[in-house]
Amino acid sequence: MPHRPARPVRDVDATATRSRRGVGGVNITSQSPVVRGTLGGSALLSVSYTSSSSDRPVIKWQLKQSKPITVVQSIGTDIIGNLRPEYRDRIQVFENGSLLLHHLLQSDEGAYEVEISITDDTFTGEKYINLTLDMPVSRPYVHMVASSVLELNELFALNCSHQTGTKASYSWTKGGKSLANDTRLLLSHDQRLLTIMRVLMSDDDVYSCSVENPISTMRSAPVRLTVYRRSSLYIILSTGGIFLLITLVTVCACWKPSKKKKRERMLRKAAEERISNHEVDVVPRRSERRKPMALYVLNESDYPEDEVDTSCAVHPCDPSSPAGYHGTLPPPSQVPESLPQSTRKYPRTPVPSPSPPPHSNPPSAPGSPPELRGTGRKLRSAVVTPPPQHTEEPLDTPDPTAHNHV
Repeated sequence: MPHRPARPVRDVDATATRSRRGVGGVNITSQSPVVRGTLGGSALLSVSYTSSSSDRPVIKWQLKQSKPITVVQSIGTDIIGNLRPEYRDRIQVFENGSLLLHHLLQSDEGAYEVEISITDDTFTGEKYINLTLDMPVSRPYVHMVASSVLELNELFALNCSHQTGTKASYSWTKGGKSLANDTRLLLSHDQRLLTIMRVLMSDDDVYSCSVENPISTMRSAPVRLTVYRRSSLYIILSTGGIFLLITLVTVCACWKPSKKKKRERMLRKAAEERISNHEVDVVPRRSERRKPMALYVLNESDYPEDEVDTSCAVHPCDPSSPAGYHGTLPPPSQVPESLPQSTRKYPRTPVPSPSPPPHSNPPSAPGSPPELRGTGRKLRSAVVTPPPQHTEEPLDTPDPTAHNHV
């Protein structure tokens, strides 16, 4: 029987060693391939690995862009080298290879690659995780051109808007039920705009919109759309016209009394001013005179020319009669022809009259008192003055002997 050569012991030991270590190397797993974060918040890129070696792993995280950026590299949890300025005090590495980012920025969004290797393993494990950043949406509101519309109107639009939030999607509800595109209700491609074609009475309802993104959801306040029939327009216009007419009548009725009161106040004020300026007509009171006094004779301009001499002249035959008094004229046959006639005109100034008989007033001639001719003429105030001291020569009086001779 031929002798078989023995196998080298070293080769057997190397095969056994490779079978114990495993040919595959490091195996990495993750809970989710996509991680969603919030701007300013924190995000955990969670992974785990398995290996036949008990040595400490070498962990490396990179942000895949047009040019890869090394975020961190460590042995276990011990960071190797210096971090980039934008990542200082913002990252943390765990024993299982997970990475925690704090104070997220918009630049942190992207695809991250993790590599874990152990020196005794043949292969290095790799895994990709996508990080997306979002901002919570604010409460939306519905904008309408008007809160009411007429029936059969060709077009009416409702617009949904919000202030803040990223990656927002929109939806509409009518009376609490979701709306979708149909023949009359049209939604824009992003569903922000709802257009109602040919408005019907059935469109009279409550509408609201909702905005959501991967991290938040908000709903707007409900708005009411009122649809009026065409015939209701005339009723509304007539009612408004009647109300306007009633308002105008009320205002005019309240305005007229106030105008009358204002006019009365103006008249009363004018009367008070006249009283203060002594513009009141005073009629002299009839009373007996204790002393012989005279009144001022009115101006010639107040009377006709044909009445001036007859009312104010002193009769030459009766020197005892007062001024303005007409005595009884004797018949023409008894008047002497040789009676001297005075050519002197008497002035229109107060003339002292002889003292009248006690307790008697001189009879008034029909044309003497001017005040009896009309009540509308304004009289001057009676001014009582003492008899003036005349230095003129005495009046010519007729010779009584001549009269007796006749």
